[in-house]
Amino acid sequence: MLSNLTLALMLLFTALLAALTPACASPSGVGPTAPPPDEEADIFTQQRESMVIETIERRGITDERVLKAMRTVPRHLFVPEDQRDHAYGDYPLPIGYGQTISQPYIVALMTQLLELKEGDKVLEIGTGSGYQAAILAEIPGVEVYTIEIIPALAKSARERLESLGYTSIHCKEGDGYYGWPEHAPFDAIIVTAAPDHVPQPLVDQLAEGGRLVIPVGPPGSYQTLWKFVKRPGGELQAFNMGGVAFVPLTGEGVKESREHGWPLP
Repeated sequence: MLSNLTLALMLLFTALLAALTPACASPSGVGPTAPPPDEEADIFTQQRESMVIETIERRGITDERVLKAMRTVPRHLFVPEDQRDHAYGDYPLPIGYGQTISQPYIVALMTQLLELKEGDKVLEIGTGSGYQAAILAEIPGVEVYTIEIIPALAKSARERLESLGYTSIHCKEGDGYYGWPEHAPFDAIIVTAAPDHVPQPLVDQLAEGGRLVIPVGPPGSYQTLWKFVKRPGGELQAFNMGGVAFVPLTGEGVKESREHGWPLP
């Protein structure tokens, strides 16, 4: 048995050792496996700022409202948890069901091409994770409508947007090829998946002077990003914005209406 003096000395030594050991140290001495929540938030904020400065501004995005939106929306909350370390890289990421969240530069470019102004009503085809809809909603005075054909994505995007405070975004599950006629006309329409032709219903639902931004081309290959402006009389003025790669637009509308699409220049 230990004497009282020996026991007291051992207890004193144990207390001193505990006081000298950093509170965050693990038994192996390698430290905690993840930063505290506040530190993690700071890291994502820094990564988001770097994304805007190093990628989006450097590649020519100048609309201050778009830049502010890209700085504001927490992209890492719109990707699967196992992809969050890559959320602010300038490339698309998988979000399940064969779909992706577009690379940040393309999101910013398409938003800038819409030339949104206060009071505009904008329709998005392809909600996906909800990130593009959130960016649109950050533009002051813009009313956002968004459609997603995959039920699980439509549900999760609606819940995510609401949880982040985007309660004014109008979400719908459905075939985006046909647009949202009961809320037409729209001042701007953005399509985030690629059909092989321009859907006539979207042209019909675009207001005079409205802007349509859409990738068009064959599935499984590169497409062309087009910006169309609807002129008086219904004619579309077309602007070729270069090559892109999007997942294909799906649904019965695409299958049934290929011969009825708006002819490209």
